[in-house]
Amino acid sequence: MVHCPLKEKLSMEYNTTRGKLILPEYGRNVQNMIAHAMEIADRTERNRAAQAIIEVMGQLNPHLRDVDDFRHKLWTHLFVMSDFSLDVDSPYEIPKQEVLNEKPAIMDYPKGNIRYGHYGKYTQRILEKSDELTDEKETEYLKNTMANFMKKQFLAYNNDAVENHVIAQQLKELSKGRLILENPDELTNTNTILRAMGLNQKQRPKGNFKKNNNNNKKKFIKK
Repeated sequence: MVHCPLKEKLSMEYNTTRGKLILPEYGRNVQNMIAHAMEIADRTERNRAAQAIIEVMGQLNPHLRDVDDFRHKLWTHLFVMSDFSLDVDSPYEIPKQEVLNEKPAIMDYPKGNIRYGHYGKYTQRILEKSDELTDEKETEYLKNTMANFMKKQFLAYNNDAVENHVIAQQLKELSKGRLILENPDELTNTNTILRAMGLNQKQRPKGNFKKNNNNNKKKFIKK
């Protein structure tokens, strides 16, 4: 058998013994190309090597072309993979390691008590500001529009049917008594709303499905 030192050397190379890939999506070959460019003494040749590496990186990640200023992003990745040690002329400002590694500031989580989650915070805010309306026609329009919208939201996020008087009560509550429906039965019919949503009453699961299912099981056992 012919002894092949090269084959033996290659067979002994495992990822666990190789250097860590800083950006694995570019692969080890790009990482090696950058390491080689860093060893080029002539600056002109080093710049040419960097340009060639940028082209290869762009071909390996074509999805970056959909990102605004994608070449800027490629150059940033080039410096990151060189551990910010590659000395070349970049068409963009060379990023600083401490800036890229800086942790983003903690954002305050929006706080606010939503009385009824299925209506959303904006519905609640609109109704809370209804007292700012001075025109009776605008108030009447807001009252009817928001009541029908609330009914639609209720049907979209709840399995149970909703009674018009419930919508009227919650409308009054959220508007702090400003908006009162004199005749809740004039709201848009439930089936009309469901049809507009592409549903019908039969397609919606009943809220007492589990209860009915348990009753059916009891009847079956008795038989």
